[in-house]
Parts: sequence; C-alpha cells; structure tokens
Amino acid sequence: MRFPQSKQDKGFTLIELLVVVVIIGILAAIAIPVFLNQREKAVESGIKSDLKALATTQESHYVDARAYTTATADLSAAGFTPTEGNVIGVAINGAGTAYCLKGTNPGAPGAVWFYASDDGGLSDAQTGACAGLVDADFTDVSNA
Repeated sequence: MRFPQSKQDKGFTLIELLVVVVIIGILAAIAIPVFLNQREKAVESGIKSDLKALATTQESHYVDARAYTTATADLSAAGFTPTEGNVIGVAINGAGTAYCLKGTNPGAPGAVWFYASDDGGLSDAQTGACAGLVDADFTDVSNA
C-alpha cells in the first residue's frame, strides 16, 4: 500500500538539520568571546573598586594615627573588605608620606592596577609612589 507523497514527508532533511547546526555554531562562536570579555571587565572593575576603597581606608587611618599602615588588622578595623579572589598589596615609601596599592586577580592574569597616593589615582602603570617597586615591596592585605 502506497501513501501519497504528502503523507510520507514527516521530518527534516539532512540539509535542513545541517543548516540549523551551522547557524547555532556561528552564534556560539560570536557569543562566547563576548561573554569572556565581559567577565574580564568585571574582574578589573572589582580590582579598581578594592583599590579605591583601600585608598579611602588608608586616608582615614592616616587622619586617626598620623601614619599609613600595611597591617591587615588595622585595615580590617577601619572597614576595608576586599573582593573575594582579588590580591591587594600595600607599599609605603621610606618617609611614610605616600603609599602605593597594587591589585591583581589570578582569574585575569593581565589585569594589574596601581593606585599611587601622590600621583592622584588609578593607573595600569607604576607611576608616582609606585615607580620602581617590585612584588616583594608589597604587603598582601587581601585577607582583611
């Protein structure tokens, strides 16, 4: 018994399925890099936010104690709480008149930001109080 042609066509052809798979693949190839870029921007924003908050905390501590600090306990008592995953370091110059903050995150290896108190703010380069400092000069205060 033969059915008319319209009754036999009850599915998609292989070509139609391949076209759908190719379109989904192209959309995924566009969306994944955009998503990963947004994630990296979010990590950088977290680092910048922590550095600004720590700078405010340092200035508050200076008003109270007439000195900048690298002590995690002092910074925690003054209200500094870093974002989880960020590594924040503090270095104070020899005269104690300026400080440098360094923020990184292992999840975004290229994201390194500095805050120099004598240079006026955030930078992705070591300027002002941060010039010439190496990693060993910084005290990690990420566990505040």
